[in-house]
Amino acid sequence: MRRFLLLFLACMLAPISHAQTSATPPRERLSIDADWRFYLGDIPMPEIKGHGPSYTNAKAGKAWGAADPEFDDSDWRRLDLPHDWVVEGPFDKNANISQGYRPRGIAWYRRHIRLDEADRGKHLELQFEGIATHATVWVNGLIVHRNFCGYTPFQIDLTPIATFGDQLNTVVVRVDANVQEGWWYEGGGIYRHTYLVKREPVHIETYGVYANPVRDAAGAWSVPVEVTLNNIELTPIATEVEAELLDPEGKPVVAAKTRVTVPVLGPVTASLPLAFPGAPRLWSIETPTLYTVRVTARRDGKIVDQTTTRAGFRTLRFDAKLGFFLNDQPVKLQGTCNHQDHAGVGVAVPEGIWEYRVRRLKELGSNAYRAAHNPPAPEFLEACDRLGLLVMDENRNFNHTPEYLGQLRTLLKRDRNHPSVILWSVFNEEPMQGTPQGRDMVRRMVAEVRRWDTTRPVTAAMNGGMNNENGVFEAVDVMGFNYSDHSYDRFHAKNPQIPITSAEDTSAFMTRGEFETDKARNVISSYDDEFAKWGQSHRKAWQLIAERPFLAGGFVWTGFDYRGEPQRLAWPSVSSVFGIMDTAGFPKTAYYIHQSNWIKDRPVLALAPHWNWAGKEGQPIRVIAMTNGESVELFLNGASLGRKDRPAYDYVQWQVPYTPGKLEAVAYKNGREYTRTQVETTTAAAALTLTPDRAWLDGDGRDALPITVSAVDAQGRVVPRSDNLVTFTVVGPGKNIGHGNGDHNSHEPEKGPTRRVFHGLAQLIVQSDLGSGPLRIRAESPGLKAAEITLDVRAVPAPPAQPAAEPRFAVTKWRVSPAQAAKPDANIEMSEADMNTWMNITPGNLQKGAAGQWVLYRASFTPWKAIAAQGGRITLTRIVGRAEAWLDGVKIAEKTAPAPGPLALDLPPKAGNRVLTLLVQPTDDGRSGLASGVYITPL
Repeated sequence: MRRFLLLFLACMLAPISHAQTSATPPRERLSIDADWRFYLGDIPMPEIKGHGPSYTNAKAGKAWGAADPEFDDSDWRRLDLPHDWVVEGPFDKNANISQGYRPRGIAWYRRHIRLDEADRGKHLELQFEGIATHATVWVNGLIVHRNFCGYTPFQIDLTPIATFGDQLNTVVVRVDANVQEGWWYEGGGIYRHTYLVKREPVHIETYGVYANPVRDAAGAWSVPVEVTLNNIELTPIATEVEAELLDPEGKPVVAAKTRVTVPVLGPVTASLPLAFPGAPRLWSIETPTLYTVRVTARRDGKIVDQTTTRAGFRTLRFDAKLGFFLNDQPVKLQGTCNHQDHAGVGVAVPEGIWEYRVRRLKELGSNAYRAAHNPPAPEFLEACDRLGLLVMDENRNFNHTPEYLGQLRTLLKRDRNHPSVILWSVFNEEPMQGTPQGRDMVRRMVAEVRRWDTTRPVTAAMNGGMNNENGVFEAVDVMGFNYSDHSYDRFHAKNPQIPITSAEDTSAFMTRGEFETDKARNVISSYDDEFAKWGQSHRKAWQLIAERPFLAGGFVWTGFDYRGEPQRLAWPSVSSVFGIMDTAGFPKTAYYIHQSNWIKDRPVLALAPHWNWAGKEGQPIRVIAMTNGESVELFLNGASLGRKDRPAYDYVQWQVPYTPGKLEAVAYKNGREYTRTQVETTTAAAALTLTPDRAWLDGDGRDALPITVSAVDAQGRVVPRSDNLVTFTVVGPGKNIGHGNGDHNSHEPEKGPTRRVFHGLAQLIVQSDLGSGPLRIRAESPGLKAAEITLDVRAVPAPPAQPAAEPRFAVTKWRVSPAQAAKPDANIEMSEADMNTWMNITPGNLQKGAAGQWVLYRASFTPWKAIAAQGGRITLTRIVGRAEAWLDGVKIAEKTAPAPGPLALDLPPKAGNRVLTLLVQPTDDGRSGLASGVYITPL
């Protein structure tokens, strides 16, 4: 839906653009998610011995093993990103409990890119949104980046080392997921999107637009736009910069222009304040109104770059006495903390699933989200902007040194335009939090925040040290409490000038659908009676927050279950049970407890437990009703069991002797019936049903949605104790990308065609392919009536993408002798210690000498497996000068014409190292050599 809206907005904006913007802007952001080569496991680098290998190893562009552009990856698995390999693997009792008993390890990714000659001279940038957890990146054999945060995006300037035409660019990523940054499931792999960005030489930098609306003391609104530009040309360039504010319908509101001179290889920032004429429509939780800021750079009147960002007009304020205010209205933060994995897909979460998760939280009554404990996916923040969910944006690593301040800086620059972001959090539960050392580290991190954004306060999530002198709380704007609820009042009394929020609270345990704790089965009752020793029940934790006006609000640990950290359980439990919802987003009892406390504008009433208790006839069953009404009356098979007032922040409960039938609750408010609900005893499961989150998918190869799989009885009621095994079939322009059921003890594969329902429910996630048409999903289970639905995969423009190039073996590492008058011996030995007589060259670089002289070219190479096994064809695409070709010491071909031309040679089958030597006599103007690439194709 988001992509459709963006396309629609782009179409609306086109007619109102400046006359000079009618042509397509020269910036391209192209997906490179498709067709990566993947190898699970490490490929050790060879031991380096000898002077020659040692010498070249120390030089730029020399890579070994799988990092070498010439490496044979033909038998590697081919896949599309985003990708989490850990979720594809098995569970292992000996693996780390905190990572969900899933082995992690090391893996490699490779992709090949062909750039047209038309791209030469452009600024070229590779963008990686997230790799779990640590990564080393090579491009064309040159190590270009080491990434030490699995959650922070990074960019690579490809411009100086890019090759064009027939010479492919090889991108190689080694991912070390053994390195842990957190104590929860982190997955492994390139799990967020990747892009190739092509810009003109003068361009707007990545994250180079800052456009966060502000209101001054007189009530006037403005957007103080800042634009950072760069320039890869050889001279400074005078550039005109324009900023335009467009309303939600795409109509222009206000614009400004300025001129700057962009220095060579150095950034410059242009300031363009946009004064809003009148009163804007405000962004709020209920009406998340978004404007657009469009920035255009022109050189000599011609557009050289253009980009847009969303903007929301809203004010925020944390008050030490009265809590949080949004647009000058008090708002209690009804938040949840969450990690980033989801059932079936691990951390490789598609945009459609992010939107689903945000909508589930909004339906819960939540208005805030803490990204625990790391920068979230950009698509998640976009969903929060669109749907109206406030965000505490959290830094991952507590460290004040340049490497880690750089991670914080990236978070700030990337996310500071999002109206949903209301707080920066610099750490979570650090042991140094109560020390002067911790305070001084935070002072430096806060100073970094202030350099990039002065509109939002800074917090830190502390679980201790808040009453120490010289602690971290002295350096932040908002004190964040993790638990320690007994200290709310004490801290406030001692520090009445410091705003406070609960950054993390509750930590209660529940297994969805279970209503009796059974340690032998690793399940926990859903009555909200069990919680961590440091936490509270959902009811009590919220009461402690709601009754204190000075508390801005709270963030429940957690909104969704997540893999790993199965407190207080262990094997075979592989995911947490803290969630208000399970890993698939199916509600637990906690969901309705929070709805009863958080939702004020519509009736809430839910009953628990289910009413299938065969074998317990006549035994008392604890029944609870969760409502935002004032009282509830309970009926069993039409007979009233009494009406009870709802205790503040709590549920109403009865002990009901079990009799099969219908249990019905009626809630009252202001003396009248407010709403009613019921649960019934079901018969045995008779059929499956499939309920999609929506009826369509965009056929862009990215869109995804969850489908609820239910085991129901003959009357269509979910059978709460069913665990039927379901087989899925997906036919059409889409695929099954994973499934789950919320069972924290399940060890079923999350990929593949089968999954059991857990307490009657499972979730299948389908994703579109590029294309359109009907997508048919069928679910079958022995003894049950099958279910089948059809989704409409809608035709939409394909996302801009850079196609992957099919790799071919290229002989790229050549050495060339000095020119000499006499024809040299083709088998002359070349000393590996001689780094000065024989020079290193790559094809495409001609030599210049005297006419009639000879030059010897030599390359050593090891053919790929298929070529070594069956032989190949060597193609020297463009040799300048007369030439003789010698293979492994034997002359095999000759080129007699001096004019540039090709030469083709047979390469007989043979494993191991091969040596190709060329004797070349220059043309009359003294030029000689390899004007373009040398390739070997298998026969």
